[in-house]
Amino acid sequence: MTVSVSVDLGYEFSVKAPPGKVFAVLSDVPESVSHFPDVRRLVDLGGGVYRWEMEPVGVGAVQLQTVYASTYVSNAARRTVVWTPVPDVGNARVSGSWKVTARRKGGGSDVVLELQGTVEVPVPGLTRAVVAPLVEGHFERLVDTYVANLVACFGGEV
Repeated sequence: MTVSVSVDLGYEFSVKAPPGKVFAVLSDVPESVSHFPDVRRLVDLGGGVYRWEMEPVGVGAVQLQTVYASTYVSNAARRTVVWTPVPDVGNARVSGSWKVTARRKGGGSDVVLELQGTVEVPVPGLTRAVVAPLVEGHFERLVDTYVANLVACFGGEV
């Protein structure tokens, strides 16, 4: 049996780097992903489509490797990056967006990240109550680390 685990995360933070620099990193998918932990491989499929292959996680014989693809579209005028899932690639569907704006006071940038994802986990249905919180927590820890890595890349928080 397969259990679907959904995750919906949002982050808002301010960094010292100017909006142009922040957008340049976030809109360059390989550069941005280089700050995300536990990525085994990022594959450029062309046309703004990238397949993520994460490091397997689990204990003993119970291992889960998350694989998915998303299409990325950047808008330099609006300083946004939006990604949508590619159907039928891997065991997850991930969408989201970045929005970068200039801070009104003190310089730097305000950054908003929104993420939605669903991971299909092949486990017995009776373990859903245990598996879902573990998968959600793992995903949230990865994204927390990603945001912390980006904040460091952008000179720290304001």
